[in-house]
Amino acid sequence: MSKQILMLVGDYAEDYETMVPFQFLQALGYTVHAVCPDKQAGDTVATAIHDFEGDQTYSEKRGHNFTLNYDFAAVREDDYAGLLIPGGRAPEYLRLNERILEIVRNFDEARKPIAAVCHGAQILAAAGILQGGRTCSAYPACAPEVRAAGGSYAEIAVTEAVTDGHLVTAPAWPAHPAWLAQFAKVLGAQISI
Repeated sequence: MSKQILMLVGDYAEDYETMVPFQFLQALGYTVHAVCPDKQAGDTVATAIHDFEGDQTYSEKRGHNFTLNYDFAAVREDDYAGLLIPGGRAPEYLRLNERILEIVRNFDEARKPIAAVCHGAQILAAAGILQGGRTCSAYPACAPEVRAAGGSYAEIAVTEAVTDGHLVTAPAWPAHPAWLAQFAKVLGAQISI
């Protein structure tokens, strides 16, 4: 079994939803290839920090520059054990890239673990993998897209996650403990300290 994870990112991906899973999966012994269309290893993407401060929606602030470590053009789905899709602003335009959608469909068809958080569900919806009532959580503003794509939107607390087969989703970064633990379980990862 491969010990590599593919992570799809783009400019203004959510900072915590990018950095934390990237580091967590490495701590479990995985090699994580962070890629972005039209970019190569060594290029960076800007991130955004989304915070929940009591307003009707999250606030958005500039985050860190995140360095990509693999070339998007070199991605071969067969090389990976799983796929991770952070949220933030990036999914709204990444879902317009046909190769991104093809990657997601290929992981789904192979029944490889897929983890998406927050607005990452926009990519799942655009790829057409939620059809048939698959359970999917996301940031609440994405609920109409999940439903329109044929999915069943999971209305759960912002600190919770949901697993439907090989698909693990959560509403936002406060769910990291639950979301990443469920993804690790679906991957079959063992924590050995």
